Amino acid sequence: MGAASNPARRARRVKSAEPGTAEFWAELARPLLRKKATPCYLFSSAPIAQSLAQLDAAFTGLPITHWLSVKTQPLPALLRWWNSLGRPIEVVSELELQLTLQMGCPPERILINGPAKHRWLIRHPLPRLNVNFDSVAEATALGTLARRMHWRCGVRLNTRCEFDTDAPEFPTQFGMTESELGEALAILVEKRVTVEIAHFHLRSNVASHVDYLAAVNEGLGILTRLGCQPAVLDIGGGFPSPDVTIRKGARLDASFSLNSLNLALRQIRNRFPFLKEIWMENGRWLSGRSGALLIRVLDAKQRGVNRNLICDGGRTMNSLMSVWENHRILTLPERSATPCMTTVNGPTCMAFDKLARRPLPSDLRAGDHLLWLDAGAYHLPWETRFSHGLCAVYWHDGCTLQQVRAPETFTDWFRQWRGS
Repeated sequence: MGAASNPARRARRVKSAEPGTAEFWAELARPLLRKKATPCYLFSSAPIAQSLAQLDAAFTGLPITHWLSVKTQPLPALLRWWNSLGRPIEVVSELELQLTLQMGCPPERILINGPAKHRWLIRHPLPRLNVNFDSVAEATALGTLARRMHWRCGVRLNTRCEFDTDAPEFPTQFGMTESELGEALAILVEKRVTVEIAHFHLRSNVASHVDYLAAVNEGLGILTRLGCQPAVLDIGGGFPSPDVTIRKGARLDASFSLNSLNLALRQIRNRFPFLKEIWMENGRWLSGRSGALLIRVLDAKQRGVNRNLICDGGRTMNSLMSVWENHRILTLPERSATPCMTTVNGPTCMAFDKLARRPLPSDLRAGDHLLWLDAGAYHLPWETRFSHGLCAVYWHDGCTLQQVRAPETFTDWFRQWRGS
């Protein structure tokens, strides 16, 4: 991957509007229009700082720690910024752990989740990690290392509130059932490992605090029956992204209330007085509003009542989320002609490559730009090279905008193939 030759030289000071607003993103994007920098991602710390402040205010008085989910937005500049705040980071893979350590995060501020960790975590005998065991096999393989390295350990629960959203009749593959928990706890006791954390993660876009309440009551009820009283309750993430709708038009956060969850967590602490801390790992809610995809219109074609705008970025390479979500779109320059039904297509030779289909101004033309907002969550980890290579990435640290990844060239792509 080619990096920017001198990111500091490319830095541009930006006096931005209110984070997350149309004016904020338009102001960040305007310096890039003349550079023909598209397609590119724009990411900013400002909306994350705003979201974090909102969470801190919503749960004032509760002993809550917010962990940054690396899988949601694996951006080195973001991790470096978050670490500078002294905030902790959650990882679910070996590469994420290595990236987090590379960005200077100490092991005691790293939480390791995810399945099949015993395949790779044995290679990282770091002291004072936080680790939630996902299975009996993990507890068996890693228990001795956990005791020797003084890890703070937990167990992931598989409650009835967690299910496959595509097929709700099936449970997910994560965590442990009551019988498995009993076996894992016995193994950890034998290895003299104390279980301090009870963890679950329901899914993305949890609709109501009621789901969290039910999962906590079920999970802590099971652990209490097994003689385990953890000091930490880790409820994972799942808060729905604001300003995003699903394809059918419903807002993801329509029935979600931070205030209701606050009251529910207070009830939980009263019922389970052994709880001393509450952890949250909300990736989408924290970072979803922190990114935008900037693309340029290359061509326009009329197809009956529908107009196709062919752009240099789209679903196939840059936004798999557009398969099931509708995001806000800004036009640069702002166009005001009567809207007509428009399909925003990417440049790949795939009918699948549809970023959006909705009424847009009929005077949009080649050379104009579009900003696909709310692109901070899961856009980077799901991006592809499909025929075109990876695009540029720009980072705004709240003050300056700089390129932190150059667009991928043929040389970048070709050098990965040995013997070629």
